[in-house]
Amino acid sequence: MISTVIRTRLWLLGFIAPTLLAPALHAQTTQISTQYVMTLYAPLEAGQAVDPTLYIYNVGPGGWVKGPKIEGTIVAPSGDWFRILPSGVSRLDVRVAIRTNDGALIYLTYNGIFRDTKEVEARAERGEVLTSKDLYFMIAPTIQTSAAKYDWLNGVQYIGKMVSYKNDSYVKYDIFAVH
Repeated sequence: MISTVIRTRLWLLGFIAPTLLAPALHAQTTQISTQYVMTLYAPLEAGQAVDPTLYIYNVGPGGWVKGPKIEGTIVAPSGDWFRILPSGVSRLDVRVAIRTNDGALIYLTYNGIFRDTKEVEARAERGEVLTSKDLYFMIAPTIQTSAAKYDWLNGVQYIGKMVSYKNDSYVKYDIFAVH
């Protein structure tokens, strides 16, 4: 039989130990850094409403990507599925085909979050150019290619931040590799 003293100590240990260990278990243990990879500019045709919560934007001609080790144009098929959630936050589902200046084909896809205010939405409707200071507009791209020269793109997660946006006109992002 376990004595009352041992039982009490075990009970206290079971109660106190998690409290003492909690800060250590929840402490940050890693660091994230980013490295600029490219800027993406996508001209957008006027959105097509599937219903009041889902719009499809075709990426029109004239789109491009430019970075220290990559340069190319956005080619068809490329598009943006834009869903408005009941909370007012919007979710992106985008697929982009890129033809580099040296002929490689690259597939870039991303999801993301777009959050604005009624005031910012009204400015967009008036055709104003919005920047990252005006709204939250972040993306999480992944990239795929079979081109040996661009193989370095395949094994990395990316993040992107909107640089500028004009309703039914274009969106421009800076894209970074996460390390």
